[in-house]
Amino acid sequence: MSGFESKFFAKDAITLSGTTEYIVKGGNHLYPLTSEVFNASGIKKIGVIGWGSQAPAQAQNLADTIAGSGITVSIGLREGSSSFAEARAVGFSEEKGTLGEMYKVISESDLVILLISDAAQANSYKSIFKALKPGSTLGLSHGFLLGYLESIGETFPSNIDVIAVCPKGMGPSVRRLYEQGKSKKGAGINSSFAVHQDISGKATEVALAWAVGIGSPFVFKTTMTEEFKSDIYGERGILLGAVHGIVESLFRRYVSKGVSPEDAFIQTCESITGPITKKISKLGILKVYEDLSPADKVEFEKAYSASYKPSREILEEIYDEVASGNEIRSVILAGNRLKEFPMGKIDGTAAWKVGEKVRANRGDPSAIPLNPTTAGVYIAVMMAQIDVLLKHKHSYSEVVNESVIEAVDSLCPYMDYKGVAFMVDNCSTTARLGSRKWAPRFDYILEQLAYPALDNNVPVDSKLIKDFVENSVHEAVVQCAKLRPSVDISLFAETTTKERAIV
Repeated sequence: MSGFESKFFAKDAITLSGTTEYIVKGGNHLYPLTSEVFNASGIKKIGVIGWGSQAPAQAQNLADTIAGSGITVSIGLREGSSSFAEARAVGFSEEKGTLGEMYKVISESDLVILLISDAAQANSYKSIFKALKPGSTLGLSHGFLLGYLESIGETFPSNIDVIAVCPKGMGPSVRRLYEQGKSKKGAGINSSFAVHQDISGKATEVALAWAVGIGSPFVFKTTMTEEFKSDIYGERGILLGAVHGIVESLFRRYVSKGVSPEDAFIQTCESITGPITKKISKLGILKVYEDLSPADKVEFEKAYSASYKPSREILEEIYDEVASGNEIRSVILAGNRLKEFPMGKIDGTAAWKVGEKVRANRGDPSAIPLNPTTAGVYIAVMMAQIDVLLKHKHSYSEVVNESVIEAVDSLCPYMDYKGVAFMVDNCSTTARLGSRKWAPRFDYILEQLAYPALDNNVPVDSKLIKDFVENSVHEAVVQCAKLRPSVDISLFAETTTKERAIV
């Protein structure tokens, strides 16, 4: 799965836990190659369809990367969409031929990057396929549409290339890191790429050019099937849904033990988005455990042992639901209900209200404590998610990006900045729906099974701790951390991206 060839981009071999995989390392020194590849592939117009989480970021990044090349990046939107104003505000316009009605843009584009919601893709695919030019390339940033088509016995048109470039982070982070890396060697969010259909013989080069062009520092190969399984699964797990459930349940637990609400939030959310994930980002998961004092290691082991199997149970269920197509059908059905029942706020509980006060009074970030119980619960869920993906033979690149890097480098910084809703609701509709659906399950099972085990002093499962310490993923995480973006994302820096907030 990790093998591919390119005449334009250097292919680097990396060893991840004894497995050799091949990647392309990005950077702004490669930006001129993107235009060269697009021109060599006959791509003169790129149509980015939609204006949700990913579209504004990818469109602006590509437009900046290929500026002056003569290649046009155009935005396609539904007639009458309120997003026309937002697209105009960042420089796209009808007058310049870079903004228009979606089907017109699709019919005129050589590369169509389809970034409308997954449910909208499922409902509109026939019209979209009909509008595509023969010989053009359809680009996706999620394998969801393939999963849906397979579930109903349909396929992509046979006269087009079909590729995917899938950033491992929400759209606003893709734009922010690209902007913040301009003065460095370039920065962005890692991406996987897939070539599902290649009638031109140029699909791999186009996919790599697209990935490099949006700023990806690390590009690895997958398949669209493996991508949608790991991606939909991951966002329901530690990336979004599980971390929400962890914070809610631990906050209540600490308050019930007599901890003040403010300190309870610091010991849960602030500990996760501060010292825990920052250490994971740069030094790996195991380093969190290794750097604990002997007494704190005991608390970590108790929490890890109590939380791993309950969370693994939920994560096995989620993977099965995704792989079977049930979760895809659930997203489409939920999408059809959104006009009547729109998604509401998810930060109305006491934890997030207290969190607003804590963030307003936040002092030196280095003073935030690394709570060993919180670390034990969080890392147990992260490791359970990793172990399910490894069980199903996903590559280490995919496992680490979908379970670790996306969590610590893209998503948790948003929760750290403004809370859980700011993190979740700047993701795709599919991710937002999944997080809302599964977060309560993690909250419930931890409170029902994990925390009573702590209260009842159930002995630590020494095999679970041994398996954690010796897990093959640790070396892969450390190696991938060496390929992290050249800058840490800043939510305070100026940006052309517009983050979403439900009010």
